[in-house]
Amino acid sequence: MLRRLLAITVPLLVALVAALGIPLASAVVQRETQTTYLDRLGDASRFASLAESALQSDRLEALSQEIQRYDALYDVPVALVSADQRILLASRLGFNPTDDPEVTKALNTALNGGIRPEPDYTGWPWRTGSMVVVEPVGRDSEVVAAVVTISQTTSLRTEVLRQWGLMALAGLAPMLAVVAAAWPMSRWVLRPVSRLDEATAAVAAGNLDVRADEVGGPPELRRLAKSFNTMVDVVGRALNRQKAFVADASHQLRNPLASLRLAVDNLEPHVQGEYGREAHQIAVEEAEEMGRVLDTLLAATRLDSARTTEPVEIDQLLVTHRPAWQALAAKSGVDLKIDVPAGLTMQEPPGGLGSVLDELVSNALRLANATEVRVTGEQGELHVIDNGDGLNDEEREHALQRFWRATKHQNIAGTGMGLAICAELIESAGGTLTLHDADPGLDVRISLSASRNGTSA
Repeated sequence: MLRRLLAITVPLLVALVAALGIPLASAVVQRETQTTYLDRLGDASRFASLAESALQSDRLEALSQEIQRYDALYDVPVALVSADQRILLASRLGFNPTDDPEVTKALNTALNGGIRPEPDYTGWPWRTGSMVVVEPVGRDSEVVAAVVTISQTTSLRTEVLRQWGLMALAGLAPMLAVVAAAWPMSRWVLRPVSRLDEATAAVAAGNLDVRADEVGGPPELRRLAKSFNTMVDVVGRALNRQKAFVADASHQLRNPLASLRLAVDNLEPHVQGEYGREAHQIAVEEAEEMGRVLDTLLAATRLDSARTTEPVEIDQLLVTHRPAWQALAAKSGVDLKIDVPAGLTMQEPPGGLGSVLDELVSNALRLANATEVRVTGEQGELHVIDNGDGLNDEEREHALQRFWRATKHQNIAGTGMGLAICAELIESAGGTLTLHDADPGLDVRISLSASRNGTSA
C-alpha cells in the first residue's frame, strides 16, 4: 500500500514541478538568446556606422582591420556586402555569407527596404545552427550595403544547459525533501491500516483473540481500530454464549428426553385398548421427533461457529459410509449404485463431507419414492441422483430453506432442516449445493474445489 501511495504521489509531484519548470526553462532560452542577439546586434550596428563613413570617404582599410581584430577576438566572422550583394570586406579569407540561402534572404530584406531582419534562431540546446545578424548600412532608400555577422551558438547552448541544470537541481531538492517527508508520514498513516487488515484476515480465519492497534496512527484510524476491537469483543462474547448454549442444551435436554422416552416405553405394558395403544404410539413418535429436532438444532448452531475446511479423499470417505448407505437402501428396497473415480480429492466442509452425503443419500432413499439412487463423482463435483418423483421448479427454489418441507412429505418423519444445513456447510467451504431436475427424479449437485491438486470446480 505504501508503494502504491508513493507511486501516485511522486508522479503528481513530478508533473507539478514540470508544469512550473517548463515555462521557466523556455524563458531562460528566450532570455539567453535575446542577450546574445543584442550583443551581436550592437557590434553589427557599430560596424554599420563605421562602414557608412568608410564608404563615403572610400577608405576601407581601417574598417577591414577592425573587423579582423573582432573576428580574432570573438571568433565571429564579419562581412560587408554591397547593395548588389558583392563582398566588399570580409574578416577572414574566403568568407562569403551569400552562399547561405537564409543569409541571402535576410540580405534582401535589409538591402531592399532598409529594414533590419529579425533572427530566426532560438537557443534550444538541441538546435545547432548559427545566429545570423544583418544590419543595413544607411536608411530607407539610401541603403548602400549591409554588415553580416554569423555567430556560433555553442556557448549559448552551453549556458542554457547550465542554467537548466541549476533549475533542475533547485526543483529536485524540494521534491526529494517532500518524498523524504512523505515516506515516514505515509508509513505512520498506513501502518495501522495494514495491521487492521491483518487483524480482519485473522478474525475471518476464526481467530477472535487478535486485536487491532489502537495506539499508532492518526486519530481517525485509532477510533476505527477501537471500534473494530469492540466489534470483535461483541462477536466473541456472542460465540461464547452460543457455544455455552450448545453445551447446556445438549446436557439439559438430552437427559430429560431420554428419560421421557424411557418412561413412554415403560408405559406400553399398562396401555389397554386400541385407542390407548394408538395414543401410546403417537407419544413414542413424538418423543423420537423431539430428539431429531434437538439434534438438528444443535447441528445448525454448531454450523455458525465451524469455519475450518480440510481436503478429503473421497475413496476413504466411501469406505466408511458405504455400508450404512447399503443397509438403508436394502431396508427401503432401493437399488444403490456408487460410481466415483479413484483418487478424487475435494475440500471437506465443516462437520465433514460424509455427514452431508449421509443426509443426501438418506433423503433420496426415504423421500424420493425411487427405485434407484446413484452417487457419482467427477473433478470438483459429486452428485446424488434418484429416479423418483423429484421436485418441481418452485419446490427446488424453496427446498434449501430451513424448516421447509414439500407437501407430499408432511407425514414422513423429518424436520426440514437437513438439506438447508448441508447447503450452508458446503457454502462455508467455498462450494455450492444445487438442485437440478434429473427427468425423472432429482439431481443434488455438490461443487467443491479439489484443493489437493490445486484445481477448482
